[in-house]
Amino acid sequence: MNPVDPYPTPPGSGHGDRTQPVAGVRPEILASWQRSQSLGIDREGAALPVERDLDPDSRLIRAAAPVLDRLCERFSGVPVTVALVDSRANIVDRRGGPAGLELMDAASLVPGANVDERFMGTSSVSMVLSTRAPFMVVGHEHFLHRLQELTCVAAPVRDPVGGTVRGAVNLSVPRALADPGMALVLQNATDRIGERLLELSTSRELELMRSFRRARERGRHAELDLGSGELSRGGGPPPPLASQERLILLERAVELISSDGEAFAEVPLAGSRVAVLRRRELHHGDAEGAAVEVSFEDAPGTGAPGPVTAVAPDGRHVPLLDRPAAGADAPGAATEPHAAPGDAWLLLVGEPGVGRLAAEARGRLSLLNEAGVRLGTTLDMWRTAEELAEIAVPRFADLVVVDLLERVLAGEEPPPGRPRPDAALRRVAIWAGEDSRDTPAGGVDEPTGYPAGTPQARCLETGQPVTDSVLTAALSGSPAGRAHPVDLLGGGVHSYLGAPLSARGSVLGLASFYRRGRTKPYEQDDLTLAGELAARAAISVDNARRYRREHHASLTLQRSLLPHVLPRLGAAELASRYLPADTRAGVGGDWFDVIPLSGLRVALVVGDVPGNGLQAAATMGRLRTAVRTLAGLDLLPEEVLAHLDDLVSRTPDESADEQDPATGATCLYAVYDPVSCRCTAARAGHPPPAVLTPGGRARLVDLPSGPPLGLGGIQPYESATVDLPAGSLLAMYTDGLLKEDRGYGDTDARTGQLLASLSRGGPALEDVCDRVADILRPGSPHDDVALLLARVHALPEDRVATWEFPSDPSVVARARAVTRDQLAAWGMSELDFNTGLVVSELVTNAVRYGGRGPVGLRLLRDDSLICEVSDRSNTSPRIRRAAMTEEGGRGLFLVAQFTSSWGARYMPQGKTVWAEQMPQPGRPAPETDEQALLAMFDDLG
Repeated sequence: MNPVDPYPTPPGSGHGDRTQPVAGVRPEILASWQRSQSLGIDREGAALPVERDLDPDSRLIRAAAPVLDRLCERFSGVPVTVALVDSRANIVDRRGGPAGLELMDAASLVPGANVDERFMGTSSVSMVLSTRAPFMVVGHEHFLHRLQELTCVAAPVRDPVGGTVRGAVNLSVPRALADPGMALVLQNATDRIGERLLELSTSRELELMRSFRRARERGRHAELDLGSGELSRGGGPPPPLASQERLILLERAVELISSDGEAFAEVPLAGSRVAVLRRRELHHGDAEGAAVEVSFEDAPGTGAPGPVTAVAPDGRHVPLLDRPAAGADAPGAATEPHAAPGDAWLLLVGEPGVGRLAAEARGRLSLLNEAGVRLGTTLDMWRTAEELAEIAVPRFADLVVVDLLERVLAGEEPPPGRPRPDAALRRVAIWAGEDSRDTPAGGVDEPTGYPAGTPQARCLETGQPVTDSVLTAALSGSPAGRAHPVDLLGGGVHSYLGAPLSARGSVLGLASFYRRGRTKPYEQDDLTLAGELAARAAISVDNARRYRREHHASLTLQRSLLPHVLPRLGAAELASRYLPADTRAGVGGDWFDVIPLSGLRVALVVGDVPGNGLQAAATMGRLRTAVRTLAGLDLLPEEVLAHLDDLVSRTPDESADEQDPATGATCLYAVYDPVSCRCTAARAGHPPPAVLTPGGRARLVDLPSGPPLGLGGIQPYESATVDLPAGSLLAMYTDGLLKEDRGYGDTDARTGQLLASLSRGGPALEDVCDRVADILRPGSPHDDVALLLARVHALPEDRVATWEFPSDPSVVARARAVTRDQLAAWGMSELDFNTGLVVSELVTNAVRYGGRGPVGLRLLRDDSLICEVSDRSNTSPRIRRAAMTEEGGRGLFLVAQFTSSWGARYMPQGKTVWAEQMPQPGRPAPETDEQALLAMFDDLG
């Protein structure tokens, strides 16, 4: 046999040596050492409590005796000691050679001794009974010094019916003779003991059935068909039972059979009837059981009394036992519900233990059914964790704690497989019932972590459900001085079950279930149930995480595509609000924009893309970019919408039967001119804007209604122009502002509220925005809301200078002269040279290429200086590089070089070419550098 290498000695294992050589020690062993030290256990000679009143003929001993004999024979010639312990950690049987038994006696490991960790420290038996799984403790991993020369292997003994741990078998061997194969031999032995427990239970049931057969042979009997629910007995028809009533009666009968002291139960039925269930004890030799009879208080007794049988769905007849003689159970006669002997029918027969397992199995199914209904009702990870905790308490646990990975809560993709030991966790749910609602505990929404060796850490490391029964301090895994929710259960030892929240190959977090004390530890069936609950919760958490990620991406995209800061303009004071829809509807495609135009004008845009989510946000960004591009061309509002409609009408793939996601989008496009104080607007299926003039009342602007985008061809888009005196308030919005909850309602009434809120508006636009949002936004909006307010201003007359010249080359000099005089009057002489050059070139081009008609010159002064030249031609000016031998072709090139921006816009008759310069007060006018000017036209070829 290959010897097993010992692990390093535990802390303080040597006499006088208090160092802690823990390198390489398994975390769970190290954690057990620390718990044993905190309990003050004597390493040299622990005082083990001994129970003297043990049953030498218990079912566990009878089932294990022949298996233990064969196990000792299997290791004949090897100094092996075998010990059998019950579920309370008491040694109930032991086998082995004299030397091994003497060592056990020296360590106080006698029959009846309790070897729990609380008294003995770290050992294979204590690890098995706490973790409910096989375990090996090698040499110095033992806490007691006298056992450190041994290697001990232990495995649990499980009842095949229900998986309950009935005890454990420990095999001890000197360290040098230990072999890993011993663990497999021991596991086979404990499995065989479990099979014998089942065989013993089966023999008891057979004895009970023989007793039932003898009872059936006597007298007349009635029959109950458990499949159809029909009750029959000689002399009259049985009372009818609905299918739901049959299920309720059977479930209550199972509870009665598994009950320790309850003997009667009443179940209300339809039609003012009451079913009375009576539990009767059955004894036959070593066999014990119970029968449950049912009678109905309003059922008339007919026929002669006698034994009754039940007909099971498979056709078998199960008899009702004879009734005891009158007065046989007189002590309880005063409390028994009255029922005539002939009116009772047998409902169920079984053993108390089997009845308990059936009740627990039914409870597990009910819990899973409730989890299927209640888990994942919202796309919120925090609420899903709370739902899991509320479902499990109190039927499955006394306390539930749920922790999720930080990156999962952030919506990020979790790493595949198991998380790293240092993965950041955050506590998201704590629940110990209604009584603990206001009780302070380890805080929710706080970061948390579990050190190696704790059962929580083992659960995360293995990715499998684990169970343990250890001290409160060990269960918490919290640093000193920091509270943990397990403190709600009080001090002492509690049962723990951890289940990883795993979905799609990744561990998202951990669900921790706690039961107070050790009277009802978690068993194998509980592991399966917890794993199923955690798996269902994990799928809901992962769905919520994916939704959160998509929603966050959509929201981020949408917010990045909306204006972060509104521009500061002389033409209008601006304010806006974007009110996103609730999380159920997701991110929509509403948007607004403010675009400065030439001539100090401003374009105001509001639009709405149908649908929600990432595609709606992306489509909104595409339309907003297209609108800005079209606005840069200085097109009329109806032309902007026509081009936009044409863009949406083109499908991505002409051969595919699909349409642009923007189809059906609406848009309102308005242009305000502060010089003329006029606003021109057009709309594509969008609500009209509202306007409030100084001293007047708010009203809707009468605009021609055009079709939504993508539906062009129905009718052309038209614009309308309205006068807006200085100080007028223009309100543009999306239809979400006019919708009630669920997306519909009285639009006219909502419009009236909008106009009323604008009429009561104060001087501050931000306050007006808040008032409109508070009054009109639904409590649970299903559509986004975009609101854009603009209080328009007029450009003072002293900042506008206008001239008109005939179309003649001689007017160029005159245009320069009047421009120079106006700049001097405005105190902007530093721009004289550049402006004179711009006016000369633009007026010359208008005279040469502008066709017949007058040439207009206009100067606008605001934060910048704008020079505009108008003519009657619609030809488009463009920059080109003239060759060295050409006399012309350099005018617009010079204009672009000496101004910050320039462009052209078109009118119904003619065009306007403009150029903008930024004044720099206090800076002297630059001197003309002829050489630099000529260098611009060097031939690059």
